[in-house]
Amino acid sequence: MDFIINAIKIIFMLGFLILIHETGHFVVAKLCKVKVSEFAIGFGPTIWKKQGKQTKYALRLIPLGGFVNLMGEEERSDEEGSFSNAGVLKKIAIVMAGGLVNIIFAIILYIILMTIVTKDISIAISSTGELIFSMVESIKLLFTGGVTVDQLMGPVGISEVVAQTAGVIDFFYIMALISLSLGVTNLLPFPPLDGGKVVIYIIEGIRKKPLKEDFEIKLQMIGFTLLIMLSVYVTYHDIIRIL
Repeated sequence: MDFIINAIKIIFMLGFLILIHETGHFVVAKLCKVKVSEFAIGFGPTIWKKQGKQTKYALRLIPLGGFVNLMGEEERSDEEGSFSNAGVLKKIAIVMAGGLVNIIFAIILYIILMTIVTKDISIAISSTGELIFSMVESIKLLFTGGVTVDQLMGPVGISEVVAQTAGVIDFFYIMALISLSLGVTNLLPFPPLDGGKVVIYIIEGIRKKPLKEDFEIKLQMIGFTLLIMLSVYVTYHDIIRIL
């Protein structure tokens, strides 16, 4: 029974945070008149799908991610509504939307939780400010060597933390922390993270023309490979810590 309850908690939290992240991309893309080919939550085999007028909505088996497939993002297209034809500011807005939604959600949720716990909208706000400052300092330490890769936590470690939560307040407190971490990490200037894409679009804006498509693809693939290697390494250390 404990295993089932923990599994539900983990799936709900990760699924919800991924949902609002991808919804951020989706909504801003629609506002910028960019066509969305597919909106999916999860990876792997499709367990549910529905075709809308422009977008296919899908729920996949493994709830550890999601994606919004924009027309013209992976392969450049001159069609109307193509992402590749959108202006630099629109591209940046679409790409940043997911991480920003996670950060905004985390801040609002944390303020609510601190207000409930402390019964004071001022202590809650100051506590939230301290949380954000702490997160920024942690990112700085990661780049300066103050935090090593061994201290990072991946999906397995996060799942273990979620499983150990006791009570509603504790659960939503961890949700706020993970959402903030997800949003900030996603906006780091490293391809293929959204922050890395933003850097590419800023360069495009300065050059007044896009980077060569094959160069951009190679850059994204190198970043993706390094990210996968990091994920495997972090997951290995998560498992070692748990065992």
